[in-house]
Amino acid sequence: MEAYLSEWLALMVRWFHVIAGVAWIGASFYFIWLDNHLREPPEWKKQEGIKGDLWAIHGGGVYEVAKYKLGPKKMPKELHWFKWEAYSTLLSGLALLFVVYYMGSPGYLIDPAKADISMGAGIAIGLGTLAGVTALYEALIRSPLADNGKAFGLVLFAILLVVNWGLFQVFSGRGAFIHVGAVIGTIMVGNVFLGIVPSQWALVNALNEGREPDARVAKLAEQAKLRSTHNNYLTLPIIFIMISNHYPMLYSHEYGWAILAAIGFITAFTRHYFNLKHRDIHRPSILLASAIMTVTLIWIIAPTPTTSASTDSAAVSDETVTQIVETHCVACHAETPTQPGFQSAPAGIRLDDLSLLADHNGKVRQAAVDTHYMPLGNSTGMTEEERELLGAWLSER
Repeated sequence: MEAYLSEWLALMVRWFHVIAGVAWIGASFYFIWLDNHLREPPEWKKQEGIKGDLWAIHGGGVYEVAKYKLGPKKMPKELHWFKWEAYSTLLSGLALLFVVYYMGSPGYLIDPAKADISMGAGIAIGLGTLAGVTALYEALIRSPLADNGKAFGLVLFAILLVVNWGLFQVFSGRGAFIHVGAVIGTIMVGNVFLGIVPSQWALVNALNEGREPDARVAKLAEQAKLRSTHNNYLTLPIIFIMISNHYPMLYSHEYGWAILAAIGFITAFTRHYFNLKHRDIHRPSILLASAIMTVTLIWIIAPTPTTSASTDSAAVSDETVTQIVETHCVACHAETPTQPGFQSAPAGIRLDDLSLLADHNGKVRQAAVDTHYMPLGNSTGMTEEERELLGAWLSER
């Protein structure tokens, strides 16, 4: 019953996290699109302090959207704030981190073959990394480096690359991936909480007090816009990481950290194309380059047969494979798992019968032979010889 309720808890938290993330990232996409599509307003609107406006049609109606240079002379009674989407995404993400990685199966987070650390140490490393990188980002964005967009982007990418590589040295591939995503998500929410919302409050307070927004308020607004732009470029990488736990071919690769870095760069670069396009700057070469880089990455990391040439597939008996699977797989992948923390077979993959093993041939080969992702953290001590024997048997099925 405990495992059953744990699965429901993980499901509900994950569901809420996805909903909150969709709302937040959707708002980010929309407002960047909106800013890039604002056009110079008529003179009479400029005199009212309007910087740009836009006309749109949606849902059977026509909308007029206007953006003030800073704010209207008098604040409206009702003002919609876009912040709870970000906070909800972070809180639900942290809850999911605890439910799945800190309180769930240790194999999701810790790989003894990399670093034989306790769960407490793993949690400390994970949360410490989140706090440390966010503090470093805050120091950088408040420094003169923030005035140079390209230099700032390169420095931030280098920081995330080092963090990415470092986490892969102590965590399982899946645990490292999700913590890099948590780092990026924390930076993004930090941008909202520490920069965007304070600038909005400064503007609202000035207008409510009847003061003309001064240079300080204008500077805060400018930095808030910069933080919003940073968040926009980080959206596609973080969406990828949110779904990456379904694909061990990536995070269980020997160079999983480099794969994640490459995908992060490609997705952010792709986002750059759309940001330019919204400003009527068309650079299809960016999409072409992104596509070429993606295909190249797929080709580079394509698995190669790991079964030894000396292994005679015909000589691998069903009894041998049954023994391997019973020793290393069926504790989790059975109709009724005996491994603590599992109510049912992960991903619905049962291997307690050879016919079922043959049915899941490709997935088993990828997880246990090509990538060594399974068993989790190799907690059962599966040997290279056993993997070769399993691979040889699967190659004939």
